[in-house]
Amino acid sequence: MSIFNKVFGKGVSEKIALNSAEAFAAIALVAIASDGYLSESEETEMKMRLGRMRLFKSSMDSFERTKDYLVDALKKHGPSELIQCAKASLPPTLAPTAFTIAVDLVFSDGTVSSEEQSFIDDLRQILAIPDEMALKIVEVITIKNQG
Repeated sequence: MSIFNKVFGKGVSEKIALNSAEAFAAIALVAIASDGYLSESEETEMKMRLGRMRLFKSSMDSFERTKDYLVDALKKHGPSELIQCAKASLPPTLAPTAFTIAVDLVFSDGTVSSEEQSFIDDLRQILAIPDEMALKIVEVITIKNQG
């Protein structure tokens, strides 16, 4: 670390504070951004999917504020650190659900890029989703999105 980084705090990792809903939304956000850009239609799709969940019923009014916070964190810290902080704040029982929503969002634009495939593979490992379960999830989401 350079002397300027020591003085100005660059390179010092800050913890991204997330509650369980924000952690879940962070995973969804990184999923839709995993191809390198955030489209308005993907954001709308994410909001619609999350809005159907009990986890977000009381917080959808403040969703734009949450999304802005997460986008800023994504820009400032990058996807890897945001996902790691999300994993730390996500209840383990929600990990398969978060993985499923992430896979579904990646498929939502009709194509799955190599970057998105890599993201899903990495997310599966980070969230400790068993191989058999991950395979079933991807198979079902593929069937769901064929039409």
